Amino acid sequence: MNSEEMFIKASRKKMRFPYKGQVTVEELWDLPVTELDKIYKLLNAEAKHAKEESLLETRFEEDEKLAVRIGIIKYIVEVKLEEKKAAEMAKEREEQKQKIMKILANKQDEELKEKSVEELEKMLEEFK
Repeated sequence: MNSEEMFIKASRKKMRFPYKGQVTVEELWDLPVTELDKIYKLLNAEAKHAKEESLLETRFEEDEKLAVRIGIIKYIVEVKLEEKKAAEMAKEREEQKQKIMKILANKQDEELKEKSVEELEKMLEEFK
């Protein structure tokens, strides 16, 4: 089942997730990855318990809902981790850009210092 199908099913079935009571799919996006991991562990334990065979109980619909809930948690965690990685890469790129700009400014200053008095005076005249 792809992610779109999971979210459609979750919204149509009004699925809730165990976190300080119950939370909706939308509220999961606001939780940190560590809290999502706790929810995942709870759901995983529930799934393991549900896999116990019984001759009297058929839990197909409950098993499917549980699988969807676990899939949604996994998807949200993956997205959040990818976003974190992208943000870290963007930060590194920005730091590298700033470093390069600083070095460039220093080199331009050095180049300017190497100019003769006449060249500097001529440059000043251009600003008037």
